[in-house]
Amino acid sequence: MKTLYFDHCASTPPYEQVLKTVGELMALHYANAGALHRAGTEAARLVERARASAAERLGAKPEEVVFTSGGTESNNLAIKGVYFASSLQGTKHIITTPVEHASVFETIKQLGRWGAEVTVLPVDSLGRVSAADVEAALRPETVLVSVMHVGNETGVIQPIEEIGKVLQGRPRTKFHVDGVQAVGKVPFRWSGSGVDFYTASAHKFRGPKGVGLALVREGTSLEPLLAGGGQEGGTRSGTSNVPGIVGTVQALRLATESLESRTGTMRRLRLDLLDRLRSIPELVLNVPEDAENVAPHVINISYPGMRPEVIVHMLEEQGVLVSTQSACSSKSLKPSRVLSAMGLDEARASGSIRISLGDEHTEEDIRLLAERLAETVARLKPLERK
Repeated sequence: MKTLYFDHCASTPPYEQVLKTVGELMALHYANAGALHRAGTEAARLVERARASAAERLGAKPEEVVFTSGGTESNNLAIKGVYFASSLQGTKHIITTPVEHASVFETIKQLGRWGAEVTVLPVDSLGRVSAADVEAALRPETVLVSVMHVGNETGVIQPIEEIGKVLQGRPRTKFHVDGVQAVGKVPFRWSGSGVDFYTASAHKFRGPKGVGLALVREGTSLEPLLAGGGQEGGTRSGTSNVPGIVGTVQALRLATESLESRTGTMRRLRLDLLDRLRSIPELVLNVPEDAENVAPHVINISYPGMRPEVIVHMLEEQGVLVSTQSACSSKSLKPSRVLSAMGLDEARASGSIRISLGDEHTEEDIRLLAERLAETVARLKPLERK
């Protein structure tokens, strides 16, 4: 039986070219990029070439690209780094939303325990925050606004351009955007964005695991999380992961150079799946259908009254892999924090299933997914909690 993998928000199958590149570099360029000998110099040259390529792809300067171990480290680096680097005296204020990924939400909660004052803004029924609410919440002591680009549970696109404009002329207040679910899925250009920190993770756009990057606006003070040898311009110490970095940037190139065609494919498949789901009345859609406010690869549904892990495992028996909530929270039995913030009742927030597409999927894959969902619901229908 063919396995249908619909969990791209959790991780993506790496490009064949990337697998080949990473393997070859591990065999040929294993020297430490900080070493003075020729092998070390060659490794360092590969890293800097990759940095320049990533900068060009994202509209940044090479010195604004910092390589990390992934999205979680990148988000922690941006949030804690700017908080501890701020010269503001007294209580420092942070603004965020209730729909952020755990690597942002929990990091800001941690700073709250350490003395920060945190404002968590409400979102509307689609899970979007208002730029006007951000503006109203700003204070003289606000050092950071953190709002994600694309929701990891719902695919909802936040108004980061509008928020960037609100923050213009406020150099003391930095703007962090978690772009982990956005890169390779929706357009983004760093130059002119008004964003001070933008973060990404390679395995979300078909690159290797354990590698990420953070764009850090030139001239922005950032306290390093890791003290050590001073790699990455002193921002992130640690021996450079040369194969991972080069593989990451290769995946970034492949994902961004074909962005329009790839997202067009995923959007058509998403609409096809939405159309098929209408014939399964037990399933309720938790995200907007329109293309304007949602990324092309994510659908979130609920079977109210049914435990989502039951559906996940029954689909897995039929060769279909989906998830509940985000991968970082999928083992939790609590209602989704994101869906609850959107005003959904406990039955829907506790019973959500996330389906996330890739550009390798076909219309036949969508047909099979819908059929197996319908079969699963039919088998579960007699077990509904009344």
